[in-house]
Parts: sequence; C-alpha cells; structure tokens
Amino acid sequence: MSDQVLDEWQIALKQKKSELEACQSEHQVKSCMGCEKLLDCVVRDSYVQAVYDSMSKGAGGGFEF
Repeated sequence: MSDQVLDEWQIALKQKKSELEACQSEHQVKSCMGCEKLLDCVVRDSYVQAVYDSMSKGAGGGFEF
C-alpha cells in the first residue's frame, strides 16, 4: 500500500489502525478479543467503521461475508 497513492478512505483507515494498535499496547493486549472493553469500545468501533468505509469508499451498502 505504501507504493500507491492513498485515497481519503485509506488514510482514515491507516489512522484508525494506528489508534487501535496504540490502545492495544496501552492495555497490554495483542488483540481486542483479550480486552474487557471489547463490546463497548469507541476505538474499536471507529476502526471497524473505517474498514467498512474504506471497502465501500463511503458509499454505504452491506457486505456479506
């Protein structure tokens, strides 16, 4: 990804990923799954939203996995 020009959605995703990794480091966990705030975490929710936005380029819509 570093060789490509990043769009606004990728830039936002990169920022949110950094915030998430900083939070995990602060709470000394390697994954959000090990955190007691998993289901009520603004940082994680913000990251998940950035992932969806980067996939849809902000156009909304659903994803089926």
